[in-house]
Amino acid sequence: MKKIALPSENGLLCAHFGHCQQFFIYDIDENNNIINESILDSPEHEPGLYPSWLAQYKVSDVIAGGMGQKAVNIFNQNQINVYVGAPAKEPKKLVQDFLSGNLTTNANLCDH
Repeated sequence: MKKIALPSENGLLCAHFGHCQQFFIYDIDENNNIINESILDSPEHEPGLYPSWLAQYKVSDVIAGGMGQKAVNIFNQNQINVYVGAPAKEPKKLVQDFLSGNLTTNANLCDH
């Protein structure tokens, strides 16, 4: 089973990963159907904290707007795939786009 996490702010994908209010986490079954949605308040931001925090929830993939390279590296060390440059849309819509192979991403706007 996949678990996909998305950082959010005011109900949309947060453009800056480290400053999000919440994380939407979606459980995906073997047929690529969303079977559960959870919303978790973000812990207070500390560099490197979110990747290990999300790993505790067995997240397999993260869809984000902008994310620093250090965070990407830590996610990869935790065997979590990262997709950056996603547009500011509703998290569920982004997951549906991802699962159908239609997720469009642009440049990672975070450069630190």
